[in-house]
Amino acid sequence: MNKKILIRVRILYALLLVVGLCITAQIIRLQFFTAYKKQAGELVFKEEEVEANRGSILARDGRFLATSVPYYQIRIDCMAPVDSIFQRDVGALSKALSAFFGDKSATAYKDELIAARKAEHRYKPLGNRDVDYKELNVIKQFPLFRLGPNRGGIIAVQKNRRINPYGRLAQRTIGFINSEGVGPGVESSFDFYLKGRPGKQITKRLPGGERAPLSHTPLVRPQDGHDVQTTIDIDIQEATESALRDQLAKSTVFEGATAIVMEVKTGAIRAISNLKKAEDGTYDESYNYAIGAATEPGSTFKLATLIALLEGNYVTLNTMVDAGNGRWNYGNHTFSDVTSVGYGKINVLKAFEKSSNVAFAQLAVKHFSGKEKEYVERLYNMKLREKLDIELLGEGTAMIRQPSDQLWSKLTLPMMSIGYEVLLTPMHTLTFYNAIANGGRMMKPYFIESLKRYGQVEKEFRPQVISGAICSKSTIDSVQKALRYVVKEGTAKAIDDKRYEISGKTGTAQIAFDGVYKDKEGNRKHQASFAGFFPADNPQYTMVVVLYTRKTRENFYGGAWAAPVFKQIADKIFSTGYDWNDPVSIDKTTPMAMPHMLAGNNGFTRDLLGALSGDAKTSSRRNDYAPQLFLEDDTVPDVKGMGLRDALYILERKGLKVKTTGIGEVTVQNPPAGTPLSQVSQVEISLQKIQKRQIANNR
Repeated sequence: MNKKILIRVRILYALLLVVGLCITAQIIRLQFFTAYKKQAGELVFKEEEVEANRGSILARDGRFLATSVPYYQIRIDCMAPVDSIFQRDVGALSKALSAFFGDKSATAYKDELIAARKAEHRYKPLGNRDVDYKELNVIKQFPLFRLGPNRGGIIAVQKNRRINPYGRLAQRTIGFINSEGVGPGVESSFDFYLKGRPGKQITKRLPGGERAPLSHTPLVRPQDGHDVQTTIDIDIQEATESALRDQLAKSTVFEGATAIVMEVKTGAIRAISNLKKAEDGTYDESYNYAIGAATEPGSTFKLATLIALLEGNYVTLNTMVDAGNGRWNYGNHTFSDVTSVGYGKINVLKAFEKSSNVAFAQLAVKHFSGKEKEYVERLYNMKLREKLDIELLGEGTAMIRQPSDQLWSKLTLPMMSIGYEVLLTPMHTLTFYNAIANGGRMMKPYFIESLKRYGQVEKEFRPQVISGAICSKSTIDSVQKALRYVVKEGTAKAIDDKRYEISGKTGTAQIAFDGVYKDKEGNRKHQASFAGFFPADNPQYTMVVVLYTRKTRENFYGGAWAAPVFKQIADKIFSTGYDWNDPVSIDKTTPMAMPHMLAGNNGFTRDLLGALSGDAKTSSRRNDYAPQLFLEDDTVPDVKGMGLRDALYILERKGLKVKTTGIGEVTVQNPPAGTPLSQVSQVEISLQKIQKRQIANNR
């Protein structure tokens, strides 16, 4: 008996072994051999990539600047429903699809679905577009589809679409990637981290030519990309772009502009806006002036010349210089100032705050003529020609000539001293001014704070120092004073603010085009700029603003055009920067102004104000209403002076229909208060914003 059982067990094991070997052989065949078998000229099975979820680009606070959102292509397995269900629901499904997509009639959809079922299509696409997740849930409730994928045949193929929740905000910095994998901004520079690693899956060719995954589980699962957290502050970015657009709208002569905000201590870029005029006259982020446009900076470069003079002990801020009548001829060139009468004899501080070309050209020639190499080396020591190696592609190259260059001439030294015959990008200028704000410590500008995956920081980018001290402490103190006086007394006086002090320098330069600065018709291109920092006594942010004009006969100055943009942005930052404003304090000797309150049920508000200020006198025109009294009366109540919510509450509780116009408090009602309810079915009320009234609360 035991022997018979043992034989049966052996036979069973043998059968299981044979079945296992057959399964293994089939897997090997499908995996390594069948994939290369062709059917009608095309591979039946083929290995394809599975796209990884692309990482998001984040603002400094984690809000999305760019992210991938799932969209779905709707398909149907025409063979999944049984025949009776398909025949029952195909008409209703066709009507629903036609109404939803609007691309063809219900009859056309029905004919198409019936034909696809006859052809045994199992992966047929539907509709004329992909749908989002909300729309997908609607489609899942369509007739037939509500039975699910196994009985109803619905298939949703996910595709990711890149979106920018804030529209074109900082678009040139965020960037994009085209179909060939190239583009500008963070999307391109950090594509390796953002794109993740694609997976692999086996697809099978279906009747009709479509391909479908052989399994719901990929052969190799994709690895999601990193999230890239930038240094961009969305609130500062919005303020920066808004201020720039407001200024560009004031003249049709501008062809582009840029503004950058940097955090002083770290070098983090909190905002960067680049606007270029399109053919239709609108401005868009189509060119990165901030890092790519290396131009002659003009008078903002006088700060570097001043530092060179101070570091060489050639001058102090009190050294006198003769600016004469505003004209100075040197080397067959006339250096001129804006004023028609000249500044006469002034000290260096006054020459800087008035941005005198004559004074600075004379100082450069007097102290560096024959020692041009010393001047240039001091500029190099300030790291003005340093390659910044920022994370984004397209960085322009700064240019500062050496005396040994072939193009060096007698005019080069005085021209360099006032910001010509040198090339700087706005980012170079910003980095230089930020070093002055930071006590001489030059920080590398950076855009990326960290790389994250699933919310966890995997790589962090720290602030980097370019130079510990670009000049001496005494020189820093002197130029900080000079920059403050530019705003306090000089060319940027219009933006001086008693609430917080601004330091900076205006700049105006002509831009060379076609090898000249002025064409035969007398047209010029201008660059108006302002670079500075605030608050002057404890700098938190450095900013540069540059506006570029097309050819024009008009003059454009940094103090009139760029400085106001700086001020508008700085005001926004100051007003929202709660961490560096003094706390609010109450002076109990000063009468307190109490707010105007609308008529209505404001007893709670009175109690609250009374608790805060004692005598809660307000400018409400009427006493509190007692709701029960209004409801007991059989006439139209008086709702004048009330807000809309209280007025509606009272009138509708009376059973009256209410028609409203305007906003604010009720100023007119028709019919008037006291009209018997039996004669009224509707009340019209007009609301108007009343100028705020305040009553002093004498304590």
